[in-house]
Amino acid sequence: MKPLADALLPARLRTVLRVALSHYVTMGLSAAIGLLLISTLVHLALGAFAASAASVGVIVVIPPDQAAPQRGKFWQLLPAALIGPPLFLAVQVLHADPWRLSLLLVPAAFVAFLGAAWGKRGLPIAVSIMFAMIFSLALPTLEPGETPMAATLYFALGSFSYLVWATLANSALNTRYRSLMLADTLLAMAALMRTQARQFVPEAAAPADTPGAARGLAAGQLLHVHAALADQLQAARDIVLEAPRTPRRQRLSAMLIGVLDLRDHLVACELDLDTLQAQPAQMPVLRALRDQLEAQAGQIEALADALLLGRLAPVPGPAASRSTATLDAAATPEPGDTLARSLVARVGHIHDEVGRMTALAMGRTDPDLAVVRDAWQMFTSPTAWSWRPFVALWRWDAPPLRHAVRAALAIAAGQAVGVALPWGTHDYWILLTIVVVLRGSLAQTLERRNSRVAGTLMGCLIAAGLLALRTPPEVLLLAVTLAQAIAHAFAARRYLVTAVAATVLALLQAQLLNAGVSVGFEAIERIGDTLIGVALAWAFSYVLPSWERTQVPALVARTLAAQARHAEMALKLGQAPAVDEAAELGWRLARREVYDSLSALAQAVQRSLSEPRAVRPPLPPLERLLAHSWQLLAQLTAVKSMLLLRRARLDTAAIRVPLEQAAAALSATLLAKTTTDTQARPTETPLPPGADEDASSGPVALPDPMQSDLNPWLLHRLHLARGIAGRLRDDAGKVLSPAAGP
Repeated sequence: MKPLADALLPARLRTVLRVALSHYVTMGLSAAIGLLLISTLVHLALGAFAASAASVGVIVVIPPDQAAPQRGKFWQLLPAALIGPPLFLAVQVLHADPWRLSLLLVPAAFVAFLGAAWGKRGLPIAVSIMFAMIFSLALPTLEPGETPMAATLYFALGSFSYLVWATLANSALNTRYRSLMLADTLLAMAALMRTQARQFVPEAAAPADTPGAARGLAAGQLLHVHAALADQLQAARDIVLEAPRTPRRQRLSAMLIGVLDLRDHLVACELDLDTLQAQPAQMPVLRALRDQLEAQAGQIEALADALLLGRLAPVPGPAASRSTATLDAAATPEPGDTLARSLVARVGHIHDEVGRMTALAMGRTDPDLAVVRDAWQMFTSPTAWSWRPFVALWRWDAPPLRHAVRAALAIAAGQAVGVALPWGTHDYWILLTIVVVLRGSLAQTLERRNSRVAGTLMGCLIAAGLLALRTPPEVLLLAVTLAQAIAHAFAARRYLVTAVAATVLALLQAQLLNAGVSVGFEAIERIGDTLIGVALAWAFSYVLPSWERTQVPALVARTLAAQARHAEMALKLGQAPAVDEAAELGWRLARREVYDSLSALAQAVQRSLSEPRAVRPPLPPLERLLAHSWQLLAQLTAVKSMLLLRRARLDTAAIRVPLEQAAAALSATLLAKTTTDTQARPTETPLPPGADEDASSGPVALPDPMQSDLNPWLLHRLHLARGIAGRLRDDAGKVLSPAAGP
């Protein structure tokens, strides 16, 4: 069977298949099967009401159930299972007294949303805590002989049963999750490679006077794709690099490490593009290199498709031969075109890295076990809960604290509106809408607002259509299970899909639990409650807002510190080429922090575009800061590649002092408190003869990188890095200046 990338399938169908086989859909199906199994067994043993309460307990524990490492999985879900039952019982007891109930809901919401202090791990727990109270309101009226305590026991039975199920299912699916997470990472890398390929010859830059503007637009897209890859990489590291004890796990781990190195080579490909694009004679070379990157992206997609289909090794396709042909075609610049030949060499590194990953997948080469083991110890996230985020949030300007206050006030308003409405059957839907729509930033809240309204409308139409066809209860039960799978799978990926599935789930469950309910009135109620809920969430997003402008100074400082640390580690000459040395591990950790800091800053800038213009951070200097940060990273990556891959062509005695001077100068520049703190910077490294101060100013008179020693090239890169660091520091000063406007 051919890889999906080479199959005769429309592109849209290939995308659908890749989504259907992804780790998050697998995770959603696992959650839905657990819900169906537990509710069915409880129904057979204890009756319909017990099954209803137990299913609520399951749904409450589902949000934090994500594909995760085996270690710590149980403890990741335990808070939701422990905190949920007492709150469920309290709501059952106070349900008949709305005002006393409000005295529980509002403080509990405040405490729950403090969980945002733990980031991506804490927010699902906060949602689970809120679900425990809100779905307690949604539980059908207690049957004669049933008590709130009995309902709570059934709820706890469902919660702890799902806790066991999720832990066992995650362990059973661990091998599959490793393959799927790596496949998703490879697809993200292929998207980055295609975006980078478009940078070589921007289609919009056909007129000779517009290449800069076209590349500026493409650069923004490139930053977005880099940020998406950074998020995917961390999730994949935690699973793929965990306990690589078997040969298959070791090969997957080595392939993931190869993705990290491949990203470095792609970043280095940004060097000298402006200069080359300004020379019409270089366009054939750039087009050939673009085709080369496209072919390599196809090979990466073939590796991903093989993993999705349950194979480690891909079926050899035409991508590899096309790739070799385009590389040969690209490697034909004139001997004097030094920048073009250097770019060809960097694309050649990408070709070699993809070849190594393919050889690993096919079993033609063995992974470096020392690197794999060190990566497991150094690059996976901790799984233990810590009190430090909770202790650190008690500042009035802390975003988690402000969000908790904002959410508590919104819940109070939603409860008051629900009590005052002429219909009260589904007042909990208002509170549920507030919980899922109100996010920590305005941009995320607006996105959730639109998705929630559109999803509710579409979900009502789908549910009404299913019920109008007099669908048998057995089919409705399967539809409920599928809706639960979809709702959980896409909660963090595409909330519109989750909103549609959640609405279908709620309406079909209501029909199954109470066959006499009017579906039309149910749908109208839910649409009305949804509109009220999103309006409240939208309004309260402006209460105690945490504008991105207040977070930018810390993000900029983090970026500068990460760049300085990376420069220090990347320019060390005393290290051996082997990547399992302690110094190399330090460099890899510093490199990861640079990527993470740039990703966080780029995402903050993107979110700020949804904020009122008067409170936005100064966007032009921020955009320049991001651009110069990537340029500095590219220059240092090029230097690091010379030290690791071409060490034999360097005169180490001659470059030792320039490397030390450059590292000290970069650190002094980047960590200076103000842009005027330049007196302490060490003397600049002299440029090699004939080299220009800026690579973008025209052709650079440097030796042929394919034949001569690389000392002049290394000195040239060091000089450019120091110049970029100065501009980066100036950008930071303009961003942080009190006079900086939006």
